[in-house]
Amino acid sequence: MEKTKVLFVSQEITPYLPENEMSSISRYLPQGIQEKGKEIRTFMPRYGCINERRNQLHEVIRLSGMNLIIDDTDHPLIIKVASIQAARMQVYFIDNEDFFHRKFVLSDENNKFYEDNDERAIFFARGAIETVKKLRWKPDIVHCHGWFTSLVPLYIKKAFKENPLFANSKVIYSVYDDGFDNKLNSSFKKKIKVEGITDKDLSTIKTANYENITKLAINMSDGLIIGNEKINPKIKKYIIDSGKPLLEYQSQEKLVDSYSDFYDNLLNT
Repeated sequence: MEKTKVLFVSQEITPYLPENEMSSISRYLPQGIQEKGKEIRTFMPRYGCINERRNQLHEVIRLSGMNLIIDDTDHPLIIKVASIQAARMQVYFIDNEDFFHRKFVLSDENNKFYEDNDERAIFFARGAIETVKKLRWKPDIVHCHGWFTSLVPLYIKKAFKENPLFANSKVIYSVYDDGFDNKLNSSFKKKIKVEGITDKDLSTIKTANYENITKLAINMSDGLIIGNEKINPKIKKYIIDSGKPLLEYQSQEKLVDSYSDFYDNLLNT
């Protein structure tokens, strides 16, 4: 019997970024799932604050070199990879000079939200999917962590639904307490659209704020997980009202077993 394949797409992973609940889950969950006999691939953005030399990142030439067009502008896609030796797992990094070669993650040194976070999120989501296509790797589960991954469910379910690699993939979205007060660029909705995505699909994006893009991810996912003990109450209600398979917040010691069972149950429905 073929191994279940799980694709992890994460906003942040420790030790590449400081440890918090999301970065810790994104680090230890893939290891635990791999140790349970499933096959994994893990992706995150290559933020400029990640020290390439210390973390031994290197470019994967055979995967790099593609251009992604966002709002009529070409952006070269660079793929880098590093290994977490203790976990015997690799992490793929989505990189681009315009979007990720800056010293901070989502806000600058004055805590000002980057104005191009909309395009950065689009580039990351599409870049991860295009790289999986190049790897010719067919995920059974695609598990997204954090708002920066919120477009991955949309692209897989709409833009890539005819692609044999993703046609049967189940998408899970983990919701964390990672909200922001800013609005993304007013043309965000226009920039997201590619072939296969309709205005109806984007009906939640009346305003491109945290709540609405999270609702979009929830709408496009097959299963949902509460990643922090406390999350935005409006989002929590939206999740419950969706009626979709839901895994409530799990303590660290139960995490891998609970998540693995959730994957298996979702695949068997």
